Amino acid sequence: MPTDSDRTNRTEHATDTGDLPTDAFRKYGHEMIDWIAKYLDEPASYPVLSQSRPGDTIAALPGSAPTRGEDMADILADFERVIMPGITHWNNPSFFAYFAISASIPGILGELLAAALDTNAMLWKSSPSATELEVVVLEWLRKALGISTPWFGVINDTASISTMLALVAAREAANLGVREKGLSGRDDVPVLRVYCSEHAHSSVDKGAITVGYGHENVVHISTDDQFRMRPEALAEAIAEDRKRGFRPVAVVATIGTTSTTSIDPVPAIADICEREGIWLHVDGAYGGSAGLVPELRHYLDGADRADSMVVNPHKWMFTPVDCSVFWVRDRALLKRAFSLVPEYLVTAQTGEVVDLMDYGVQLGRRFRALKLWMVIRSFGTDGLAARIREHVRIAQEFASWIEAEPGWQIMAPHPFSLVCFRYSPPGLDEAQINALNQQIMDVVNASGEAFLSHTKLRGKFVLRLAVGNIRTEEKHVARVWEMLREACAR
Repeated sequence: MPTDSDRTNRTEHATDTGDLPTDAFRKYGHEMIDWIAKYLDEPASYPVLSQSRPGDTIAALPGSAPTRGEDMADILADFERVIMPGITHWNNPSFFAYFAISASIPGILGELLAAALDTNAMLWKSSPSATELEVVVLEWLRKALGISTPWFGVINDTASISTMLALVAAREAANLGVREKGLSGRDDVPVLRVYCSEHAHSSVDKGAITVGYGHENVVHISTDDQFRMRPEALAEAIAEDRKRGFRPVAVVATIGTTSTTSIDPVPAIADICEREGIWLHVDGAYGGSAGLVPELRHYLDGADRADSMVVNPHKWMFTPVDCSVFWVRDRALLKRAFSLVPEYLVTAQTGEVVDLMDYGVQLGRRFRALKLWMVIRSFGTDGLAARIREHVRIAQEFASWIEAEPGWQIMAPHPFSLVCFRYSPPGLDEAQINALNQQIMDVVNASGEAFLSHTKLRGKFVLRLAVGNIRTEEKHVARVWEMLREACAR
């Protein structure tokens, strides 16, 4: 029997199941919605980049879990006291690092509903609406991006997983029997090669490592003066590998590279892949969203000739992390690569259905389509395009300020909403310029007002400013430009 002490410590847990009663859910739910609304209204309430030191959060938490349930009021108070200081605020409009992202209000509400339903869309039967909504919303998105090819799509967590699935599908398309026989201990399988730009995302390398190609068999193709893959270098690498007895299996072309948002010449790369019989995967994790904007859609030229493609709505469509869309031309081949149905998952139903578990590694699947559906319906494709268009405009305006200021340089093409730049005053060598730009970035980030990241382009330390947050306005970029100039004057 529970003691009086137990009752005192579990006053909120009044139901027989031990869960909070719905009255408590209403109470704290309203409080949390109010907190979130205030948080979104007051972006400067917290430093953009967490000022926490390594170990601060660990030190503030007990070493063992509580044995008795605690009141939600205390838990929420500790959320504010312990957790928030260690949060870097991606939702802040002055977050300009990496690829700036943000969760729109429709997306947040979609996450809330998905959490409440807690459905597992592994089989059609396990939640028909979750499966069929995913099929429909990805068809909406494909058409909105101007992709004419009737691809089949699934939603994964990140582009890293989507690209890994593409590499598995490419391996399956090569008819090497790897699914059944594996790769180890076989002398009948040649060295398998994957090709990508030297500026491709590291997920290509990680995917190749994971599925058995081997890191040394990822061939990084040189780029031109705009940091785009050189098709002639790709063709030469493929020809050389064939001479060595290697088997070219896949090429990854990027629309919007991570360092610079450069755009590989996909039509020319597609020509090579078609001629050579090689799988073409297009990484449009960031830049693919630009297809929503009619005047930017040409950047996706050639993508509809690919065998697979990834676009991340959680990057530039204001859908909360995680939501990565993976399309494949040959649905049957993807299913052949992954489908494995144990007896306990065998179902009998009339009519053709999609079982999402057949198209990837994971069995359990979150209801990610719900938040994407709510975002697309709430904004409309025109509304999403308008916001992306404004981000591009703001970034181009920032680039014009850089170009007009003595001592500052644009370091790469900027077709979208990312600008690569640096401060390069006369009289300094490259090592000194690199150190100076590192210092400038550190000063801006330490202020708490804004957060920038960097890359290196041909050995040069380069600052990156990425506009992608739905709440970012020109005034936020103007302020960080003021801070950058102040920092370089120190």
